[in-house]
Amino acid sequence: MDNTTTGAVTAWNLLVRRDDLTTAELTDVPAPQVRDGEALLRVDRVGLTANNVTYAALGDSFRYWEFFPAPRAGWGIVPLWGFADVVESKVDGIETGSRYYGYYPSASHLLVRPDRVDARGFREASAHRVPLPRPYNAYALTTGDLAYQADREDLHALYRPLFWTSFMLADWLVDNAWLGAKTVVLSSASSKTAYGAAHLLKGQGCEVVGMTSARNLAFTEGLGCYDRVMTYDDVSRLPHTGTLYADFAGDEQLSARLAAHLGDCLVHQVVVGITNQEPAPAGTLAETGPDMFFAPDQMRKRIGDWGREGLDRRFAAAWKEFLPVAEGWVDIVHSQGPQSLERVWREVQSGRTSPRTGHIITP
Repeated sequence: MDNTTTGAVTAWNLLVRRDDLTTAELTDVPAPQVRDGEALLRVDRVGLTANNVTYAALGDSFRYWEFFPAPRAGWGIVPLWGFADVVESKVDGIETGSRYYGYYPSASHLLVRPDRVDARGFREASAHRVPLPRPYNAYALTTGDLAYQADREDLHALYRPLFWTSFMLADWLVDNAWLGAKTVVLSSASSKTAYGAAHLLKGQGCEVVGMTSARNLAFTEGLGCYDRVMTYDDVSRLPHTGTLYADFAGDEQLSARLAAHLGDCLVHQVVVGITNQEPAPAGTLAETGPDMFFAPDQMRKRIGDWGREGLDRRFAAAWKEFLPVAEGWVDIVHSQGPQSLERVWREVQSGRTSPRTGHIITP
């Protein structure tokens, strides 16, 4: 592909068909022009996991497509988490060369309009992003980030956004006394978000059961963070005790089988993810709980309880305890260049990636 270049800036996007996630295309875009009050960041290191496929699959209902609008109707730019460097700034307090962790497009650059700039980072205040969920608009300056570790940026890009969900889900369960359950069942137990939650929940007073495919059974058992691991074929072996089902798969048939087996013993059900890329129909969980666990909701509660700094301190402590453990659970694969981003997207979206593989791309 021929990249668009103005001066030293080469710009491109990876577009994905919103109605067919298997269709992706690298496209040239005009080099961003920086105006007063804006800063230009060059995307440097991002992780690509099944979580990013979830963003695309839920792009319309959860407004994920709106963060980085695509230049073509019917197409979208998939959000990624990672690091970027400021290459040009016309904002006081945003220095060229500074590095930020946050939410980035599948692209070479991101033009932002920073607000509330301080030593910890800034909040993106471009008009189209102001109505969107606030946690996705926060960019953390690495030099002021309590959770940052320079030698573990790959793990930050792969795990940190997922671990936020794990952390808030575990906190929500404990905060609500497990909603009366004695057992919590996590599907897609080999996924990073699920086993991050299991790591936090183990030993907290409720049995933590992981459900996974036969293919991923050995990997999931080897994690050591579940009290028990079962395959999806073993639903009938679940004991008839008060059970909370945290659905990371979004598999409607699995949910129905589990509900039929447990009956009144299913005290609560919540969807956390959709690793099968098919979200459960709206309203299917109305009798047992909310349709979807949305981490920012619990974040808002805890900011009210503890303040933002209190929440950050608690997360940073849990994160730094988790990192050395997570290092033993992942094989990091590095790729470089926009073509690699497109290739890895196709691989991860297809579901071919091993649960031990963590893709890091330097665009």
